Amino acid sequence: MSAAAPKKMGLAMATMLVAGNMIGTGVFLLPANLATVGSISAFGWIIATAGAVALGLVFARLGQVDPQPGGPYAYARDAFGSYIGFVSNYAYWFGNWIGNVAIALVVTGYLAHLVPALDPLPARMAFTLLVIWGLSLANARGARWIGALETCTLLLALIPILFIAIAGWWWFDRGLFQAGWNVSGLGDGAAISRSASIALWAFMGVESAAVSAEVIDNPRRNIPLATLGGLALAAGIYIACSLVIMGMLPMAELRDSSAPFAEAARVMVGPWGALAIALCAVFKSFGALGGWMLLVGQSAKAAAEDGLFPRVFCRVNRHGMPGAGLMIVAALMSALLLVTASPTLSHQFDSLTNIAVLLTIIPYLFSAGALMWNSLARNERGGPLWLAMVAGGGAILYCLYALLGAEPQLLAYATVAMLFSAALYPFFMRRMREVAAARGSPRS
Repeated sequence: MSAAAPKKMGLAMATMLVAGNMIGTGVFLLPANLATVGSISAFGWIIATAGAVALGLVFARLGQVDPQPGGPYAYARDAFGSYIGFVSNYAYWFGNWIGNVAIALVVTGYLAHLVPALDPLPARMAFTLLVIWGLSLANARGARWIGALETCTLLLALIPILFIAIAGWWWFDRGLFQAGWNVSGLGDGAAISRSASIALWAFMGVESAAVSAEVIDNPRRNIPLATLGGLALAAGIYIACSLVIMGMLPMAELRDSSAPFAEAARVMVGPWGALAIALCAVFKSFGALGGWMLLVGQSAKAAAEDGLFPRVFCRVNRHGMPGAGLMIVAALMSALLLVTASPTLSHQFDSLTNIAVLLTIIPYLFSAGALMWNSLARNERGGPLWLAMVAGGGAILYCLYALLGAEPQLLAYATVAMLFSAALYPFFMRRMREVAAARGSPRS
């Protein structure tokens, strides 16, 4: 008797995966990050949203024309060859699991508002480790379980988030908003560029459906719909919430906050509101972390199946999930959490997210280029070619703009990390050729 096929996600779950990954990775601590720049970041949001729309169109079109497991990795590999595919997966994999550590910190940071005993550094580290390992084990039990978790936690979190995004304007202080216009110490142009780079973290996850093509029903239809639907939902929530909170809290207070939404709720309705927001933030971030772990596992699995990543990452368990690879990632996340430990949670979160953004820009650039190249190679005409050129070109320009707005030291670290990938590639070439030969279609 054959084993039943693993259950896959439908359109609703895939849409919630996209929206949940984006909202869960940024909304609850991003206002504190942007407060280091000031309310001038409103212009950064405009640029970031335009860039995210371009990226969304890139992944929607790629997912419609040629849905593949691995998403950005697979698109870069097929368009530009195995080496670029390897670099894309290398950057995407590292960027995502580093970012996952930041999401785990959000869970602990908001829960500390409910359980003050978690505020000291040792307790915070211990509980965050528990979150990381608990969700890693849950991921190993199947993709549909994670899709259901994303759906439930997003719907729960939308209630208080939308409450602040809409009702918060009654507490909005225009004078407070203007007083914190540019607190970065940079010129206005540089400050806007910095905020646009920070805001890219908010839209990381737009590729979620494309990466998870293997576990989504009817991917040619559902991937583009889920990508654009999830992006629209996340963008509206992000912009409204970030701007209104900057008019409710002094910028210096917001900058150092480990739970800005809870602080805003306290201003609006008192201590019980802060507790309600903190509880919803915990559940939402918990669900988002589960979704991001799914992406990390699927991306590494696709590369390992091509011989461009250690073969342990493509070994699947009886649930059809790369269980061993997920456990390895959990160990790496645990180590990074302890190495980057900081007395201030927001400082640790900021450092991790900035590194994750810089690494993730690389596969985004390759994916945008892959769309343009593939459209030309297929001799597309009219609307499809126009869409590919505009979306791909816009996404490339935005990614380059975000790189220019990054902190120079972090950009240097990211560059060194990418150069190191060139030294690793030869170790995978032999196995890649063996896999390609077995398939009968050697790759370049």
